[in-house]
Amino acid sequence: MSGNGTTGDDPLQTAVWRLRSRACWADAAALLPADRAAPALQRAALLVERCLYTERGWAEAEDALRTAEALAHGDEERGAAACERGQLAYTATLHGVRDRADEARAALGRAAALIPPGAPARALLDFRRGLIAENLTRSPQAARAAYRRAHAGATAHADPLLLSFTWRHLAGLALREGEVADARHGFAESLRIREELGYLVGTAPALAALADTEEEPEASRLREEARRLFRLLGGVPTWLARHLAPPAPGAATA
Repeated sequence: MSGNGTTGDDPLQTAVWRLRSRACWADAAALLPADRAAPALQRAALLVERCLYTERGWAEAEDALRTAEALAHGDEERGAAACERGQLAYTATLHGVRDRADEARAALGRAAALIPPGAPARALLDFRRGLIAENLTRSPQAARAAYRRAHAGATAHADPLLLSFTWRHLAGLALREGEVADARHGFAESLRIREELGYLVGTAPALAALADTEEEPEASRLREEARRLFRLLGGVPTWLARHLAPPAPGAATA
């Protein structure tokens, strides 16, 4: 969930980004060599992200992560691998594949011990600790604090993709507390960043989230655009299907 979507003059990273942003994680991972630490870690991150969006590919992600862990050297690389380990365990728990919440917390704890404060990777780690606080521990106050740290870190290190996630999750917490204007602003910022980056796979969720804060007919327009992108990407992310399902004929609406 990190990366700025701009790859400069590196054609390999440009190709990886374009495939990733269009939900082609396996194709993107196949472009990267698996025999060096940095690309092996990037491969693992791509395949872990695929699990989050598609609820499949678990074995491939595990294999790639084990390779990255074996090749990691130095605290920051080991910390980054632990961060991906925590994310994979969190994702499996979130999707009901298997309860790996304790593993997720332990892995992110290892990452926190290895990644120094202020390092670029720390912002992503803080964000993922916020996810656990929000969705597994059910502690919105702890989640908000973690998301704010991640937001500050992503701003400091110019990581707009991560900023799109921190905006989105801070907005989600605001919406639950009835702070609709703050939520609308955060969801709009998340959508703006994703559209600017061309992060297509994340645009439908951003549209759907913003729709929850808008009045009609704008809300319906946003949801229909989200449905169009959702269909275009073959039903990815899978968990968005429930949110985008149109009301049953004759169903009461409020």
